[in-house]
Amino acid sequence: MELVIGRVAKSHGIRGEIVVEVRTDSPELRFADGTDLSGRRPRDTNIQTYTVAASREHSGRLLVRLKGIDDRTAADALRGVLFVVDSADIEPSDDPDEFYDHELEGLAVRTVDGAEVGTVSEVLHPPGGELLSVKAPDGREILIPFVTAIVPEIDRAAGLITVDPPEGLLDPE
Repeated sequence: MELVIGRVAKSHGIRGEIVVEVRTDSPELRFADGTDLSGRRPRDTNIQTYTVAASREHSGRLLVRLKGIDDRTAADALRGVLFVVDSADIEPSDDPDEFYDHELEGLAVRTVDGAEVGTVSEVLHPPGGELLSVKAPDGREILIPFVTAIVPEIDRAAGLITVDPPEGLLDPE
């Protein structure tokens, strides 16, 4: 299984730099000068290798220059590319409150009362904070904010996430 460590948001300037939305806790390692990155388009399995020529932080964003991407046109063509790593290459976190997306996907979700909610199909990363996309038994998608107040317990060994949803969160629209 692959993990997304970054996504090309847009080009920056005229010399081929790209703005990368970082999805890793170690951008200084993952996007270090000389590092090879595996990249693919969303919903595409064709992987291409890119080599980091340089990276820097600028105004709270990560700017990356890739070898062979030397102008704005070439950088614009990379918009939307996902940089990925193999989950087998990632060490599990020692922090019991820290999770990788692939560790949550596929876990069963139940309420604190024991009612079945569904199964985590994906972890979403919108600007407002992470959401668990849960597929309910009736086929609906339920979006659950991934915050401690609503998701008080995750038991990876048991394959179970316990949620304490506010009123109406799990109701069909």
